[in-house]
Amino acid sequence: MKAETRAFPASGQTRIPFAILLSFLAGCADSIGFLAFAELFMSFMSGNTTRFGVAISLGEWDNAIRVGTTILVFCLGAFSGTLLAAAVGHWRLAVLLGLQAALLGIGMTLPRGPMAFPFHAYPIVFALGLQNAVLQDEEGRSIALTYVTGAVVRFGTGLANMLLGHPAASFWLQAPLWLALTVGAVVGGTLHQFYGESAFLVPALLAAILATVSLVLTLLYGDSRYVSSDRAPPPDAAPTAPPATR
Repeated sequence: MKAETRAFPASGQTRIPFAILLSFLAGCADSIGFLAFAELFMSFMSGNTTRFGVAISLGEWDNAIRVGTTILVFCLGAFSGTLLAAAVGHWRLAVLLGLQAALLGIGMTLPRGPMAFPFHAYPIVFALGLQNAVLQDEEGRSIALTYVTGAVVRFGTGLANMLLGHPAASFWLQAPLWLALTVGAVVGGTLHQFYGESAFLVPALLAAILATVSLVLTLLYGDSRYVSSDRAPPPDAAPTAPPATR
């Protein structure tokens, strides 16, 4: 990837609030999808991988195909998002988040497919896979925006390393990301109780708001540190981290 396409915000003032809000969005959408689509995870592919293995071991082939295709769609979302982010440069935030909002809305309008192929879930899964490219740098490093296993591990090891006198620079961010995804899951589960699948309107609206904010930032500041940079620190660096050397 060329340097000029490295376009996640260098400024922690933009990067960190976006990361926390996107983690909330992922938790909310995953919770709604889990309840609405018969315990199918929208963004937690570790859980889906376990369910895939269990379904195969039990000979539940329709369920194995259902979960397996969901994993593939999520991977395709991350793949497509990474290529699209490279293509649009400093418009990355506005384009990816706008597309995510549209996909979350489309997911509510599609008819339910057969057991093995949950067509109505695929746009939502694709949108959450795509989300992982929003704050990804040119080496493929990204903040964990749709899952928390890595955040929990880094938090635990960070605590230990802090006691040892050399905490990781990104240690401080892991607890807020976990909390944001957890709160999102609580909100999503509560919304589903009252509104069913229509609750997806909430994460779709949040993505649309973030896309609008991103568009305004891009129009006002262009290719600045608040929108992008060719010398940005790693995605999960502290807000005060210096730009990466080239």
